[in-house]
Formats: sequence, structure tokens, C-alpha cells
Amino acid sequence: MAEITTIARPYAKAAFSYAREQNALAPWGGMLAFAAAVVADERMAAYLSRPQLTGAKQAEAVIAACGDKLDKPGQNFVRQLCANRRIAALPAIREQFDAMVAELQKLGEVTVTSAFPMGDAETAKLTASLKRRFAQDVRVAVEVDP
Repeated sequence: MAEITTIARPYAKAAFSYAREQNALAPWGGMLAFAAAVVADERMAAYLSRPQLTGAKQAEAVIAACGDKLDKPGQNFVRQLCANRRIAALPAIREQFDAMVAELQKLGEVTVTSAFPMGDAETAKLTASLKRRFAQDVRVAVEVDP
């Protein structure tokens, strides 16, 4: 796992830097999330891992599967990953990109496990309390475990 993280880091930094310069963090986050889901699909991953498949053919397949979800710079990013045989790292790249955006926006992510479903009012109250406690915005996800 450390190896994939090491491989993903420079690509995530490059994508983050470019997206920040273009004031396009949200669109890039969406593109990376979609493309990462495509690459993580079991059938697509099996297709992309074929040794006889060139980087250009990998890129064609991913770009075609993503359709209009990738703009030109996003397509170029995918092409670069494929040319360097790093397309399998895309889910890890997306995770690191999201972490960089969260750090920039001072956004913390909290998962709350509750024995019962929480209502919107309870979740909002908990979110406000956590925002004060951590002095940053907080995204709360509630999981129920009876």
C-alpha cells in the first residue's frame, strides 16, 4: 500500500497544483472521482492490466468510458498516467487530491457511529459542536450500528 501511495503522490500534487491555478478544484475533484471509479471497476481493471495493451490504448479506453466527464486537461492527465503505466494508481491519486483540497479548505471529515438513526437536527447540532471544537469546517457522515 505504501508503494501505491508513493507513486500517487507526485501525480496528486501536480493535479492539485494545476486545478488550484485554474481555480477548478471542484471540477477536477469530480473528474478524478469519476475516472477513478471507472479505473477501479473490476472489468475495466482487468482490461487495463493486460500486458499487451499499450499506454495509448489504455488511455483511449479510459477516456472513452469517461465520455464527457473529462475535459481536455483531464484527458491529458489520463494520457500521462497511461503513458507512464500508472493508471492503476488513479484511485489513490484521487484520495490524495481530496485530502489536499480538504486541508486547503480546512475541512475535517468525521464518521459518527450511532446505535440509532440520527435526525437532521441532531446531526446539525453535532456538526456545529465539532466545528467549534476543531476550529474548522467539518463534514459529518453518520453510520448506524445497532
